[in-house]
Amino acid sequence: MLRILFLCTGNSCRSQMAEGWARALKGDVLEAYSAGIETHGLNPNAVRVMAEAGVDISGHRSERVDDLLHIDFDYIVTVCAHAHETCPVFPGDARVVHVGFDDPPKLAAAEATEEAGLVHYRRVRDEIKAFIETLPEAIEG
Repeated sequence: MLRILFLCTGNSCRSQMAEGWARALKGDVLEAYSAGIETHGLNPNAVRVMAEAGVDISGHRSERVDDLLHIDFDYIVTVCAHAHETCPVFPGDARVVHVGFDDPPKLAAAEATEEAGLVHYRRVRDEIKAFIETLPEAIEG
């Protein structure tokens, strides 16, 4: 089983969604984790839109990448540019793959209402799902 770490800046939204989708859709072939360069806590809107899609991430917690250095990952998937640029060196043979997604909280902040902001969360949620559905083939090639 492949061990994959989804990494972003704060481990609050995109990496949490990726971990949730990977566990829900590919749990038979992937052992999924998520972490951040720092921790920002679990984003409630990420939890909400994932629940709308039938994936419960409410039990996840925001973790720092430093707390997972003991795990022998096969792949580190960075889901934001900042994490990709600052990704630490992992022991072992983990391969770093960058697959960037827009930042829903940043995009939502420009919207007039919370409901309008959720459109961004839902779009990115669906884009992440589409990427997860291509695993592990998409990163092994």
